Amino acid sequence: MPLHFESCTFGYGRRGRPVLSELDVSFASGHTVLLGPNGAGKSTLLALGASACAPRDGAVRLGRLRPVGRRALRSYRRKVSWLPQQPRFLSGMTCREHIAYVGWLKGMSEREAWRAVPRAIERVGLAEKARDKVGTLSGGQRQRLAIAQALVHDAQLLLLDEPTVGLDPLQRRRFLNLLHELRGSVSVIVSTHDITDLDQVFDEVVVVESGALRFQGTVARFESLAEADCPPGRRLESAYAGLLEAGEL
Repeated sequence: MPLHFESCTFGYGRRGRPVLSELDVSFASGHTVLLGPNGAGKSTLLALGASACAPRDGAVRLGRLRPVGRRALRSYRRKVSWLPQQPRFLSGMTCREHIAYVGWLKGMSEREAWRAVPRAIERVGLAEKARDKVGTLSGGQRQRLAIAQALVHDAQLLLLDEPTVGLDPLQRRRFLNLLHELRGSVSVIVSTHDITDLDQVFDEVVVVESGALRFQGTVARFESLAEADCPPGRRLESAYAGLLEAGEL
């Protein structure tokens, strides 16, 4: 289900400088990677898409659904799951309790939430920690718990902000495998600074800088921006660096 941002302007505070200014971008169904330097507006864009905040001007739509009004907002949030860059936890709960609680917050009945817990926690490789308190988990385990929470209510769109931060190489590979498993059933937008493996996981690349859209296209088109003499293993890195240094396409 496509996510649309229509002439969106957003700034923190009434007189704050806009982080996004009249941004128009549509994310197609499938897997999209969202790139950009620190302060580019990536996290703000995902927060708007999650309805965690509202644009100062413009509109956000998921298909035909807008998060305006209590009923529409509830329907919208049931279809969208958001993993912020710094998720918060209730450390006194067990992992399974925390996941069920998030499912309930998303509108699931208590029974539905509990039934969904085993599959969500298994998908992120955290089954052996299901009955452990959240406060005892390592940073990487907490990140996997956050991903499980994002999956529990079978959302149609996942918005993941730096989801691999704190994961070791094996855990990161497990996350990439999970993205492969989700292909065809859930659309995913992942904000990251890690541009390795883009061609193996994502369908589209979107680059924002200073709150404006700089690039949108397939991974192959993105890679074509690399320097002609760039080694094969460095082409994605070269394309990204060249795009940001060029000032314009």
